[in-house]
Amino acid sequence: MTVFVIAMASEAGSVLANMTDVKSVTACGKNVYKGRLCGRDTAVIVTNVGKVNAACGAQYAIDALSADRIINIGVAGGLNGGMDVGKIYGISAAVQYDFDLVQLNGTKIGTLNEFDEPYIPLNTVSLYPLKKLGTGDRFNDSVDDYKLLTEELDADIRDMECGAIAQVCSHAGVELYSFKAISDLAGSGSTTEQYKHNLALCLEKLKEEMPAIFEEVNNG
Repeated sequence: MTVFVIAMASEAGSVLANMTDVKSVTACGKNVYKGRLCGRDTAVIVTNVGKVNAACGAQYAIDALSADRIINIGVAGGLNGGMDVGKIYGISAAVQYDFDLVQLNGTKIGTLNEFDEPYIPLNTVSLYPLKKLGTGDRFNDSVDDYKLLTEELDADIRDMECGAIAQVCSHAGVELYSFKAISDLAGSGSTTEQYKHNLALCLEKLKEEMPAIFEEVNNG
C-alpha cells in the first residue's frame, strides 16, 4: 500500500480533501487516517515537525501499515533563483545537512555513518522538475546554513523531514517519493513572513495536484 508521511495537519489536509471513506486513529502519538484515494486504499500519517518525528512516522508506515511505497508532501523553502513560490517540485535526492561526522570520519558534511555519500536518492516521476533537498531540524534565516546548503551541498530546497524519511526507507527497501511546494525563497526577506503569506497558496496547489501525484506514483 502507498502511505503518505506528512509533517503537519495543514499539509495532510491537501491529501485528505481528495480521500473518501476516511477513518482516523491515534497510534504512537501520531494521527493516522485510512481511506481511499483514486479508488485505491491508502493512509496518511501526520508525524509532527522534525526529523525524529518523521522517521518514527515512516517506520510506523512500514511496520504497522505494510507500506511498500511512501509519499512525502509538504511546503518547503527554495534556496536559489531557479525556484518559484507556489510551484511544486519533485525531490531527486535528500541530505541531512545538520548531520556532522566530518571531524570523526573525515566524510563530507551530511554523510550518515552508514553511508558513503551525503545524498540519499529518492524514487521519481516526471510530473515536476526535479531538485535536491537538504533536511535539518532548523527553520531560520541563517547565513551560515544558506552557504552550507547552497555552496557545499548544492541543494535547491530545504525542509525538516524528508532526509530522515529517506534514511528509513533506504534501510527498509521501501520506495520514497517526495513533492514540495515552495512557500518561501532565501534572500527574499523573512522566510517566516513569506511562509505565513504563501502557505494557503501552496496547500491549495498540493490539493489540486494530489490525484495526479498519487496516480503517477502508483502507475509509474
